[in-house]
Amino acid sequence: MAKRVAAKKAPAKKAAAKKPAAKAAPAKKERVGFIGVGLMGHGMAKNIVEKGHPLTILGHRNKKPVKDLVKRGAVEAKSPADMARRSDVIFLCVTSSVQVEDLIRRKDGILAGARKGLTVVDCSTSDPNSTLVLAEELKAKGATLIDAPLGRTPKEAEEGRLNAFVGADKATLKALTPLLETWAENIIHVGPVGTGHKMKLINNFVAMTYAALFAEAFTACKKTGVSIETFHDVIAAGGLNNIFFQNYCKWVLGRDPKAHEFTIRNCAKDMGYYNNMADAVGLTTLIGAAAKQSYTLAMTQGAGDDYMPMMADAIGAVNGVKFGK
Repeated sequence: MAKRVAAKKAPAKKAAAKKPAAKAAPAKKERVGFIGVGLMGHGMAKNIVEKGHPLTILGHRNKKPVKDLVKRGAVEAKSPADMARRSDVIFLCVTSSVQVEDLIRRKDGILAGARKGLTVVDCSTSDPNSTLVLAEELKAKGATLIDAPLGRTPKEAEEGRLNAFVGADKATLKALTPLLETWAENIIHVGPVGTGHKMKLINNFVAMTYAALFAEAFTACKKTGVSIETFHDVIAAGGLNNIFFQNYCKWVLGRDPKAHEFTIRNCAKDMGYYNNMADAVGLTTLIGAAAKQSYTLAMTQGAGDDYMPMMADAIGAVNGVKFGK
């Protein structure tokens, strides 16, 4: 009987040595340009460069924030066109649409250096009618303009905790969100391009109307012999109390010159833009028009460079009363 020969076991194959998984390449950081490194812009730009983005800035008449940002790693551009050529995203944080239009349209402006893929983010408080026109002009060069005006103060700008009201399509906002998060705590998508500036003007209408109202209320106290300290206590104890009121009182009661660092000149400009926007859609603005006149009055007194809470002094002067010692 034939023996059954046990089949030889094939030698076990050695397990192939595992190759170490290739490390994913770090996400490429956008090259960022920033124009307007003043009270708000310095903190924003500081957070951008300190969080790893290559940053190019444009010189400013106040060299202190420029020098500080250069020390942190930023480099200076020769012109807006030069910045556009070397940037993927440009932030604008300037005074008004007058400056925005100049930076984009001047001979050596952003349009001159714009190319497909460039995104310009206007964080200024601008006229939305101008914003829409500029968006079309940049679109013709393959570039994109969105609006992302700001909420809160220079303190939150330095801390990277601003609010941003964004007017953009969803895809653009999604792509830019990680960059916006370097300086914004709350990013609110308002709608398509232009709506960010519309929302900002409505927001500022509320704030600036309150500032004019408080100026008149404190003046009424002085004129009628009511204690302004008691008026503060009455408002603070009720439903009208808020952070804005308390900051306002830091000047009227405490004479803190940094109580709310936003100039009366900018208030007048924003109220003008608000009324222009209202005119474009046939909106009656009884309160807006009255508030605008309050700021115009303060401007005629030479108070344009004073800060918003100092409106109380301007309205008080018209009525023959003074605040402070």
